[in-house]
Amino acid sequence: MKPGSVASVPAQTRYKRIVLKLSGEALKNTRTGDPIDVATLARLAGELREIHALGVQIALVVGGGNIFRGLAGMQNNGTDRTTGDNMGMLATVINGLAIMDCLEKHEIPVRVQTAIPMDKIAEPFIQRKAVRHLERGRAVIFVAGTGNPYCTTDYAAALRANEIQADIIFKATKVDGIYTKDPMKHRDATRYESIGYDEALQKRLGVMDTEAFALCQTNRMPILVFSMNEPGVIRRALLGEKVGTLVS
Repeated sequence: MKPGSVASVPAQTRYKRIVLKLSGEALKNTRTGDPIDVATLARLAGELREIHALGVQIALVVGGGNIFRGLAGMQNNGTDRTTGDNMGMLATVINGLAIMDCLEKHEIPVRVQTAIPMDKIAEPFIQRKAVRHLERGRAVIFVAGTGNPYCTTDYAAALRANEIQADIIFKATKVDGIYTKDPMKHRDATRYESIGYDEALQKRLGVMDTEAFALCQTNRMPILVFSMNEPGVIRRALLGEKVGTLVS
């Protein structure tokens, strides 16, 4: 697809428009401690190029925990919560620009939209403009959360997904779905293939923070939880394979 061309969606793809929620930690090089790992970015861009070629409209929301997390700053060194959250939102901008640069090098047209005005480096978030970018085949990266402290990037992903009328939120995590228990600690943990909103809440499975999950539940926004470490997992999900856990 040429940059700026209108995306067309093949019949075999399950979803037309997705929001991919990435944690900031997913970008970190755990071996060297570098906050942004070049190889991880390249692998992500390669996966997104494959699904972009299918005509799927891609929006991304990225966290900033690899650089700074507001709540952790308050707990660890006494940073004021509002100040810490503002620092965390700025960290998501750094991550978003890094992803933008890598996507462009993989020939994916992309725009960054920010909830905090900074017109020298990113567009302001405008719902209609974001949708228009997607319709023209451009990926859109939403940064700076919602622009408000005390709001997580999970909530930003839920909000943006509903605002742009996405078909689903793809939530990339460290594990390959939602389990009955923490699979890192319990060998007898079993994975759900699918689960309803009410059951996930009742069992306190921690799919997203409560406010973000409630927004998805109210608006019937499905959430697919999967491991980003599985090669080709996004494409497989789009083509109808069962991966991760679907909350709907």
